[in-house]
Amino acid sequence: MGWQERGWLVCATFLGLVALAQSVTRGQLFPYGPSAGDQILEAGNDQTHRLELDKPVLFYDGTFNSIFINTNGFVATTEPPGESTYLGKMPPAFGMIAALQGDLDTSDGVGKVFFRQDSRPDILSRAANTINTAFPEDNEVYPTHAVVVTWYDVATHGPPSRSDGINKKRNTFQLVIASLETASYVIVLYARDGLEFVSTPAGDSGVIMHTGFSKGLVQGFLFSSQGPYYRITTDDEASVRALAEDTNSGVRGVWVYEIGTSPYFTNVAPGEVTDLPPEATPQGPREGREGAADARRLVHTNGQQVEYPSYEGGLIEVHPVQYQPRQPDNPEVVVVDDTDINVDVFSYNLGTCANNRNKCSQFADCQDYSSGYCCHCRPGFYGNGIQCVAEGKPQRMNGKMHGKVYVGNSPSPVEFTSNDLHSYVVVNDGRSYVAISDIPYTLGPSLQPLSALGGVIGWAFALEQPGFKNGFSIIGGEFTRQAEVTFLPGNEKLTIRQEFKGIDEHDHLAVSTTVEGRVPEVPRGSTVQIDPYSEIYQYSNNLITSSSTRDYVVSLPDGSTETRTYQWRQTITFQSCQHGEALRDMKPTQMLSVDQVFVMYDANNELIRYAMSNKIGDVNGGQPEENPCFTGRHGCDTNAVCRPGQGTQFTCQCAAGFNGDGRTCYDIDECRETPQICGSHAICNNQPGTFRCECEDGYQFGGDGQTCVEVNRPVDACEEGTHTCDIPERAQCSYTGGSAYICSCLPGFIGDGRACQDIDECQPGRCHQDAVCYNTEGSFTCQCRQGYYGDGFYCSAERTKTQCETHRDSLLGVTEYGPRGPRPPVGQYVPTCDDHGEYESMQCHGSTGHCWCVDRNGQEIPGSRSGPGSRPMCIDHGGVPPPVGPTPRPDVHPLPPGTHLLFAQSGRIEHVPLEGQDMKKSDAKPVLHLPEKVIIGVAYDCVEKMVYWTEITSPSISKASIQGGEPTAVIRSDLDSPEGIAIDHLGRTLFWTDSVKDRIEVASLDGSKRRVIIDTDLVNPRAIITDPPNGNLYWTDWNRDAPKIETSYMDGSNRRVLVKDDLGLPNGLTFDSQSSMLCWADAGTHKMECTHPGRGDRRQVMEGIQYPFGITSFGKNIYYTDWRRDAVVAVDRYSGRESDEFQPQKRTKLYGIATAYAQCPSGQNYCAVNNGGCTHLCLATPNGRSCKCPDNAVGVGCVERESGY
Repeated sequence: MGWQERGWLVCATFLGLVALAQSVTRGQLFPYGPSAGDQILEAGNDQTHRLELDKPVLFYDGTFNSIFINTNGFVATTEPPGESTYLGKMPPAFGMIAALQGDLDTSDGVGKVFFRQDSRPDILSRAANTINTAFPEDNEVYPTHAVVVTWYDVATHGPPSRSDGINKKRNTFQLVIASLETASYVIVLYARDGLEFVSTPAGDSGVIMHTGFSKGLVQGFLFSSQGPYYRITTDDEASVRALAEDTNSGVRGVWVYEIGTSPYFTNVAPGEVTDLPPEATPQGPREGREGAADARRLVHTNGQQVEYPSYEGGLIEVHPVQYQPRQPDNPEVVVVDDTDINVDVFSYNLGTCANNRNKCSQFADCQDYSSGYCCHCRPGFYGNGIQCVAEGKPQRMNGKMHGKVYVGNSPSPVEFTSNDLHSYVVVNDGRSYVAISDIPYTLGPSLQPLSALGGVIGWAFALEQPGFKNGFSIIGGEFTRQAEVTFLPGNEKLTIRQEFKGIDEHDHLAVSTTVEGRVPEVPRGSTVQIDPYSEIYQYSNNLITSSSTRDYVVSLPDGSTETRTYQWRQTITFQSCQHGEALRDMKPTQMLSVDQVFVMYDANNELIRYAMSNKIGDVNGGQPEENPCFTGRHGCDTNAVCRPGQGTQFTCQCAAGFNGDGRTCYDIDECRETPQICGSHAICNNQPGTFRCECEDGYQFGGDGQTCVEVNRPVDACEEGTHTCDIPERAQCSYTGGSAYICSCLPGFIGDGRACQDIDECQPGRCHQDAVCYNTEGSFTCQCRQGYYGDGFYCSAERTKTQCETHRDSLLGVTEYGPRGPRPPVGQYVPTCDDHGEYESMQCHGSTGHCWCVDRNGQEIPGSRSGPGSRPMCIDHGGVPPPVGPTPRPDVHPLPPGTHLLFAQSGRIEHVPLEGQDMKKSDAKPVLHLPEKVIIGVAYDCVEKMVYWTEITSPSISKASIQGGEPTAVIRSDLDSPEGIAIDHLGRTLFWTDSVKDRIEVASLDGSKRRVIIDTDLVNPRAIITDPPNGNLYWTDWNRDAPKIETSYMDGSNRRVLVKDDLGLPNGLTFDSQSSMLCWADAGTHKMECTHPGRGDRRQVMEGIQYPFGITSFGKNIYYTDWRRDAVVAVDRYSGRESDEFQPQKRTKLYGIATAYAQCPSGQNYCAVNNGGCTHLCLATPNGRSCKCPDNAVGVGCVERESGY
């Protein structure tokens, strides 16, 4: 086969490989900046900071307990001399780790140097993975300490010029020093978009920047001489530019070195993986075929030379291929000459099972070969060894679909933005089902012919004929599929790209789908019938290809029919193990037979559905199999394997993880039957056919990925009481990470924090002129002189009444008291004041006998009123009652008294107690454990002490008491993707957003009386929050084209946009009733901002946050969940600084977050009493309430009233 004939195949293959060869970007560096806990080096040129280390760094044969971080792109082991002594010189005369050394400057306020010590598990795990990948033949290492230094947008040092400012060239690069007890490693990361200059000015010329290591001068018997050094770059600019293009770790732009070992050291050792997958790079057009041989380039892969043709052009194009003339019962075949195309560019890392056993599936065994190792699934399971699934068990696929598709001659495309794609396969009969959501009627009918959108899942789990294997059996669940569809005769083209990412934590095959192109129009109301078809799959080392021509019949609304055709071809690229015999036994061609094809577009629900039966077998057809195991007509349970016998005999056997007779199978609860199956300090979660282990709080998986080991947390000397600060009455100890802390004197004292002296504040003018000042330890008091009344700062001859006394006396109408006190008017409630004139926490009505609790302002706490003869449990302001509730289930853990943060994390809700406004991280625990669920939004009802949540796996809204009890479903129907959720604790209503239905709804707290209040001009509604006392509702819409924050009254009226400019992805929203400030966190602009809705003023609280999702507030703090950091982060809204971070033991994405108040916030609205006089829904407004009927209120005697009272 000539090059032109096979060009489409190789080019398509490149598409599957390019993704692995992309350079590291700034966003893929280790986390940096203030949000990552970094310190910032003082701005300027040649600045140095000494960093005392929690654990030492090993460099050459030395051990260093401190290092020196310098502006000029390096870290030194001793205080560096002036820059004139080392710039342009490599090696220097002192110990240096040069990430990119040159004359750099950060004094313009743009460039910064960030640094920190870090021992968080996610950072250490990433460092370990990078090091172990770079040294595949060595034993795996697991660092216990890291130093991360990031030079961000640093510029060259020199006199100001007109080119300064936004056009000034800047570099961004990062150095990570990862250490364990016996060795230290360096990871240096250079983003391709982060190296804009390779030399720095020196006089009238430039000096090349340098990268490398130097031990510095070594003291001899009589004199010092230059010690060992290691240069990564030379004096050639090209060697510096290559830092972002090449690698020794297998990832472009990432370099790894072993820089020190103990007790013996020889020399710096570079990473050993210098090869990269081929990357499509733009080339100029070739002039004729004579230059073809010269245009080829060599790619070194695992020590082999493999020739690859240079790629031409920018976008990858799949060129037309000649189809054979159609013959009856003869599927189209594209002949591929395997000897001409070598795509074997992937391989397992070299090594042995001893070092790589945990890379195999838990249902696989590792086997060593002379050239490496391979993983093989155990009997009863199938796959490629890296991923194995139980034979006979149904499989599910979940993912999102993106892209743009034009219909017919339409000039405007229909866009896919994270549309859900779900699939289910009954493996033992090869039947597959696929559904794609949110398909508008303008496109839905025209997608009906494309059953191949989900056809790959049918091939992956097709019913196997004797001697043949389906896709998953051969390549597992990680592969890339690229397909092109050409519709005839109009030549409309559609490309489909799917990235299969393996089996996720829910045992679902994860996939990301992108479609681009044009399809011919199928009129609305038409149906499509697809006849059975066959497709030839051709297999080589890491490439699978197939093609076919398919006919389909369109039945038009007028009763007429049309037969249409499209051509289909695809390539599948994957990684295989080259060392075993499995691939050598693989048949070069197999035929996928597809029948019973069913397609339907559901316009009402905007869903497109496909179903088909799939069998994989002989390309020549062979003798038809009569055994029911191969025809799929066996009647075995869907969780069973059909085992063929002689002739038509067969038996049914339940899949691994199930019990039964094969006709009926039941899930085995491994966690109950074998309680210790997960080992010590682990929690077992049962799942259909299998189970998963999670480590208990305070533990994490060790290096083997299976054993739970205690987390080696840094010692917080402030909390442990081992600090050297002065006593708490005079000084404050502030923990700063690692084992570091800062001592500072409290207000009223002066000193260095370790010794603090009292300040005498009684200076003239401190107190009122009619008061006396008394100095106290750390403070002072003012006391009015005899005969005067007041607080000492203001004194008068007449006593000023408190709020309670003023309230009481205004009702009594008297100012003087008789011997028995005043007599209240009959039937009138009169408040009771304590000895200090403040409201007693319990108030009672003298005539009716009712009693209730009040806050400091005398406002009744909702839900606390009791009848005559009983007394509510009122707490002195600031206290909390003991928890009262039913005995909890094992997976519902009651919360202790106090205020807490509640946050969602995949299949669980956790809590962090607040001590004051600080997170008490050591007492954080799960509240609810809901495996198989993805919980998004969380809200709290302070009256009934209930937590409410939304979840999208089986879309629903549920609730549970935080004092213990059963989780209860509130709403389970007519939901697609409920996300944000909010409670009106006064009106007893529940609000939520649905990002698929694009609407906002309200219902009673029991799920009844549902009503849609907003259903227009919403694209991606997410966060929602209530302001019950003022009757307002706020929500965000992260529509990428026009993000906004909106508000309305609680009945949906008076809707208006609050913020629309300078927004990116406004995910989280919170309203602070004390300050009346509305605050949001934006994952697009990476800012936290606030505004007063009534005034429209807007201010920035913090910038540089990474990927916030949920947000809540309490006191001076704003708390948000961050997807990148897998943490709850606290921010002081007044100082604009991060004050704390909590990372749960389970490291997955955190979603919604809410504050669970010890007592309800103060305030009332018109719906708080007698449901506002409404028959059904009472929805508060700023000046009253609206009485509304639910959407299904036909014949229920509902009366609606507009806003007012």
